[in-house]
Amino acid sequence: MSRASLEKDPRDVARMFDAVAHRYDVTNDVISLGQDRAWRKATLGALAAQPGETVLDLAAGTGTSAEPLADQGVRVVACDLSMGMLEVGKRRRPDLAFVAGDALHLPFADASFDAVTMSFGLRNVSDVPAALEELLRVTKPGGRLVVCEFSTPTWKPFRTVYSNYLMRALPPVARAVSKEPEAYTYLAESIREWPDQRALGLLVKRAGWEHVAFRNLSGGIVALHRGTRPE
Repeated sequence: MSRASLEKDPRDVARMFDAVAHRYDVTNDVISLGQDRAWRKATLGALAAQPGETVLDLAAGTGTSAEPLADQGVRVVACDLSMGMLEVGKRRRPDLAFVAGDALHLPFADASFDAVTMSFGLRNVSDVPAALEELLRVTKPGGRLVVCEFSTPTWKPFRTVYSNYLMRALPPVARAVSKEPEAYTYLAESIREWPDQRALGLLVKRAGWEHVAFRNLSGGIVALHRGTRPE
């Protein structure tokens, strides 16, 4: 399998994630040293979804973020570009609503959701401003956005160590636990090319979201970006 290029053609991205779907969650636990669970928990806390609300979990993968929402009585739709990811998730949680969809052309009506969230998926979209506008379109007035994404460590000396880990250590680690290590080479490259916290915050604001803010997690390795659709 050839890894997705940084041009991020949706077909290439989908094929890449299809190939790693069966071991995706386990591999993420290993390469993040278990931190991915804490990041997802923080995302759910920021989302603050209430029972009875309708939430879109975009780039949902196998549904690891959608599951706790459903268990709390939230009506959650898990949407992803990769059919392989959706199939793995559906086998594990047949009660959840899994929907195939492209972030740039979501298959939902205007103002469908009380809140929308996207974890570690915005970076894989070819047109980030358009995806943020599409999320705005399907969110109800006053509804909430929470994006969890890799970002830039705030402490400069650690930033250098982290960059070295991404480019030198992550691919060998992924090779040891995954049969598709090229996907994780792409992961490292895409993180390195991604805008920092303030730059992404500006993109969120320019897409039309209000009350935009971000919070660093793990020293800025990951950041939570929040926004509200204008009333």
